[in-house]
Amino acid sequence: MTNDKINAGSEALFTEALFDLSHTSIPELFSGCRYPWEALPLIAQYVRSYGESLSEAEYYSPSEGVYISREAKVEPTASIAGPCVIEAGAEVRHCAYIRGSVIVGKGAVVGNSTELKNAVLFDGVQVPHYNYVGDSILGYRAHMGAGSIASNVKGDKKNVVVKTADGTIETGLRKFGAILGDFAEIGCGSVLNPGTVVGRCARVYPLSSVRGSVPAGHIYKHAGKIAEIIPDAE
Repeated sequence: MTNDKINAGSEALFTEALFDLSHTSIPELFSGCRYPWEALPLIAQYVRSYGESLSEAEYYSPSEGVYISREAKVEPTASIAGPCVIEAGAEVRHCAYIRGSVIVGKGAVVGNSTELKNAVLFDGVQVPHYNYVGDSILGYRAHMGAGSIASNVKGDKKNVVVKTADGTIETGLRKFGAILGDFAEIGCGSVLNPGTVVGRCARVYPLSSVRGSVPAGHIYKHAGKIAEIIPDAE
């Protein structure tokens, strides 16, 4: 089954349609947010407050505003600026660059030469190889393949809009990368253009340039063609 419409309807973009909020330590960040990108300007404040509330028995602070779980693995070559919280079981690998206003959820992986800025990574997220994730929110166990990026500024520097089957949604944000729903899979080398939303359990083919919204449970093949994911036969 194929679908010529790349953009999901606006209800499919609601916060509760994309995320299980039990898989982030700051669910209150999304309180009152119909669309998850409404939380982007609030990330720094919430991460800072959350970090300050953490127990010294469970977290250490190597620099101002940075809180790292004693059960996380952080390579000494990683560069981390606050406010930032790295939670239990997370792994931050060689030469990762975290520029601040970031929460790395439980069991998440931030890989070699991956750069994060103003981003929420839910539990179990993987951005393991040469990824850029700016002004973005990645849901539970979302995965970005090697070299895939979330581009967060339009070429004309105008505010980002989100395209849907019902029209466009004005965000009022000049910087807005991507929203990945729980279990979303992004293929290697793909570019998620500003304002891209990928639904729960949706997939994106490698080397894709995605703009707009990919519905939950579908696979983005190329511009103008999305196919429903057919479950494997038992």
